[in-house]
Amino acid sequence: MAPSVVLLLCLLSSVRSLPPPRTSFLLNSADRPLVHFSLPDVHNTTTLLLSDDGSTLYVGARDAVLSLDVRRSDAISLKGKVEWSPSDAEINECRIKGKNPTGECPNFVRVLQPINSTHLYTCGSYAFSPHDAYIDAESFSMVQNDLSAKGRCPFSPFQRNTAITIDSELFTATTTDFRGSEPQISRHFSKHGRPDVNQDSVSVLEEPTFVSSASDPAGQKLYFFFNEVGKEFSFVDKLKIARVAQVCKDDVGGQRTLQKKWTSFAKAPLVCQSPKQLPFSVLQDVFTLQPPEGSNTSETLFYGVFTSQWSSGPESAVCIFKLQDIQTVFDGSYRTFNMQTHQLSPLLGKHPYLGRCGLANATDSDLEEVKKSFLTSGVVKPVTDGPVVVSSGQQYSRVAAMRTKAANGKQYTTLFLLTESGFLHKVVLFDQGARVIEEIQVLTQPQLVKSIVLSSTKGVLYVGTSEGVTAVPVAKCSVYRTCGQCVLARDPLCGWSPTKGICTSLDSSPDTKVQDLENSNVEEVCHQQTRTSRDTEISVNLNEVATLQCLKPSNLATLTWTSPQFSNLPEKHFVQSTDGSLSFLVSASTFGTYSCEAEEGGYKEVVASYTVRQMAPPRSNPSRDLNGHHDTHSWKEPVDITHKEKSYYSELVVVSLLLVICICILAFVGLHMWRQRKPVHKVNPLVRKSPSLRLKTDSFTAASLPSELP
Repeated sequence: MAPSVVLLLCLLSSVRSLPPPRTSFLLNSADRPLVHFSLPDVHNTTTLLLSDDGSTLYVGARDAVLSLDVRRSDAISLKGKVEWSPSDAEINECRIKGKNPTGECPNFVRVLQPINSTHLYTCGSYAFSPHDAYIDAESFSMVQNDLSAKGRCPFSPFQRNTAITIDSELFTATTTDFRGSEPQISRHFSKHGRPDVNQDSVSVLEEPTFVSSASDPAGQKLYFFFNEVGKEFSFVDKLKIARVAQVCKDDVGGQRTLQKKWTSFAKAPLVCQSPKQLPFSVLQDVFTLQPPEGSNTSETLFYGVFTSQWSSGPESAVCIFKLQDIQTVFDGSYRTFNMQTHQLSPLLGKHPYLGRCGLANATDSDLEEVKKSFLTSGVVKPVTDGPVVVSSGQQYSRVAAMRTKAANGKQYTTLFLLTESGFLHKVVLFDQGARVIEEIQVLTQPQLVKSIVLSSTKGVLYVGTSEGVTAVPVAKCSVYRTCGQCVLARDPLCGWSPTKGICTSLDSSPDTKVQDLENSNVEEVCHQQTRTSRDTEISVNLNEVATLQCLKPSNLATLTWTSPQFSNLPEKHFVQSTDGSLSFLVSASTFGTYSCEAEEGGYKEVVASYTVRQMAPPRSNPSRDLNGHHDTHSWKEPVDITHKEKSYYSELVVVSLLLVICICILAFVGLHMWRQRKPVHKVNPLVRKSPSLRLKTDSFTAASLPSELP
């Protein structure tokens, strides 16, 4: 690796990163339920449009456009479906051009916008030959299908584009050729007899990747966010630069110079950089957050997700830009293209016509200068000194933002960041820094094309993927079951209700909610609201292994097991697993009570408590008479029931001893019988008295013996 690259990576690694998520919920978690919608024959549901009243979600998919009923936050149902696919001949023609007939040649809907109060406009890649159509929103049926839509959406389903409609006019940023090498920012369906306009040449955009678009109704301007290769820098590799471009909504071009071309086109760099650090130069997504009601539109904020061109691993940042700062940069000085050096150099002097609207009657010399001077000298910096979020472990791809008024009346911003690995991070911006208060899995596998739409009024975030559409509630306050956990969550959308004794959303009821978002002082806020954990009784036998479960209330909590029988639980007898459970071998000394205590931010709370008892042996049945009735007149004296219980261990010992005794007796008897059966040579007593007589006995006969012995 080159030394310069090593230096870049070292600089990036020193950026302070987000802390880990406080809580995590896997897909289909019972504590954080999601609503998922999919159809077996519909795929790539990745273009989303929410109706103004929030009751209908329009979805652009592969070969289809859907209308979904989302009036209920806990359910999604199909209202209508429009089939829109190329013919077999068009698919075959696409295949002949070298494209994949199943992965590239279907019609991928890339633009879905309201063209007026009654109809939707849609544009699809349509077998690498873009087509567009109009859909009646009421009947949800296609009413017009034009043959060509070149310049309104890309040929390739994998190239990014952006589109926005204003007063029934369509503004797009996309590529306009089969190879995807000719980018254009254009206006279509121009009203009042004005011509459609686009750029003067492809050279004003250097290999761009379009990301997002927004409008400023007060200033009659539109803004397009994209990445491109920065030609103003001399660099060995292609240096990617994040940009914002502006055009005037009513631009009609010049009379002789720049006919049907933008006279108001200008672009400026976006800088997302921490002090003394390398910039995050690659823009991934932009979310436009309108100012509070009654505020000036110049207070509009743009939340941009950036990644680094130089990072070797997943790394992201979020920077916030203000519309007023963007306007100031476009009102400033510009660079011009030098025909001799083929470089962009600062343009000296004041040129009030650069970056301005209403140049239809400008002189040819002024418009010639406009053609060469479209890059600002200044850069757009974030409203803070640098990024408000930096993550060294996640690659964020999409962002949405919402404002929330907390219980103390202060406004907080909550970000929803979608990772490439399929998780949604809920991040709250505090004075002390950003915190990830929730991590929710919404995708089963990483995907390239995704889109998110936030409905702040409904409190739902919609995620469109190749798997379908998923609705994620922005908050689930009931998952925090105690006042301490509710306060420690530091969720601006949730507060503890002392009257109801539950954690609930701030707008659920008029009663006062308890929060402490900045300090999390649970002891003070939750005074007399703490709950004691109810004991769980467990009966076990001696010499068995007992396992006591304890779940962490958050990823930031540490668990400690205590018992009054021990000052400290000895490690050689007690084992605490990584999941928080406690295991030990049951003995007479380990019976008793055990408590699992969670500590977070200096606050301690018992989250689980157990009483471990010895399992009682089975009781014998009462004596019964011959008819099966209980014998209530037994003559035996009453005996304590504990002495009536049989001990299987003692019975086993007795049986074993009896068996050993029996074996010994049998062995003794067998030996005795064996000895009785064994042959024995009997000897005459006379022989024993004289050895000489013993030698001669063999020759004696019974008849030769005397009748009586002396």
